[in-house]
Amino acid sequence: MLTRRRPFRLDADRIVLRLPMHSDFAAWTSLRAESRSFLAPWEPAWSPDHLSRKSFTNRVYWAARSSRSGTGLPLFLVRRDGVLLGAITLDNIRRGPAQSATIGYWIGQNHARQGYMREAIGVLVHHAFTSLDLSRIEAACLPENTASRGVLEKSGFKYEGVAQSYLEIDGRWRNHVLFSNLRSDRRGKTEIR
Repeated sequence: MLTRRRPFRLDADRIVLRLPMHSDFAAWTSLRAESRSFLAPWEPAWSPDHLSRKSFTNRVYWAARSSRSGTGLPLFLVRRDGVLLGAITLDNIRRGPAQSATIGYWIGQNHARQGYMREAIGVLVHHAFTSLDLSRIEAACLPENTASRGVLEKSGFKYEGVAQSYLEIDGRWRNHVLFSNLRSDRRGKTEIR
């Protein structure tokens, strides 16, 4: 008898992290469009079809493939009342001697600075260390992105240095500050839930 697998989901106090679904298209498009000027300084330039249904459909399929193959977990942050808040991705999951991954995230402008991303990072890092048996989680952000730096530091990430021309952001190759969170952090206490 075949049993159907439950869709991937992580629960936190106020939010749920889950894979994107085709039915999220309208909410995602609306949130991205209304937050465009808020997000643009921190993200790669959007393609001309960024908000199209086809682009979103490809995103849903990519998320499902990444999750199934174990190379990534592209998740949506959804408030318990069903409101889409943003997204967080555990990506580039490397096994073997590395046992590491990278996180990236964004949140809609109207939901920023309310602690949602800190909650999302906490539950995802806990899952990465306990269920996925990863040892190291890496993150990077622009040096002037004080909100992102702050949420990483409050989430137990430690500053490691600067990567020159790390990503092309808003049409320019930009330096990024690098952070990491280690399962057994000897650089100071790091809480994991």
